[in-house]
Amino acid sequence: MKDRGWIRLVLGTLLAFLALNAFGGGIYGILGAEGVPTALLRGSPFGSYLIPSLILFVVVGGSMLAASILIFRRWRHAQWAVVVSMGIVFVWLAVQVMIIGYTSWLQPAVAIAAIVVLLLNRWLPSVEPNYP
Repeated sequence: MKDRGWIRLVLGTLLAFLALNAFGGGIYGILGAEGVPTALLRGSPFGSYLIPSLILFVVVGGSMLAASILIFRRWRHAQWAVVVSMGIVFVWLAVQVMIIGYTSWLQPAVAIAAIVVLLLNRWLPSVEPNYP
């Protein structure tokens, strides 16, 4: 079997980059999302961007960071962690678009990146970890 270590490197790095993006968006929202009108939240259960930003930071960003670490550590179930984290991303994007609509080029860009992550994850050969 050909060595496909480059897939693990690209996959883990892309997951880490996406996690940083979610952390940045989460911090931006937690600090008040200056320049983003709260009128976009009309009809949603949120009066401010605080709770959605905490979800973005902790759940979305945290799941992607965890998946990245697990991929680099060659954890036995890392590929499942990737699938779960990308599922979280797609749910986040769907709910976001339902609530505030299409507001940024980042929405489709993150969706495309998530598809690339899932493809890379599929091509990553399963590996037995170096530890029990």
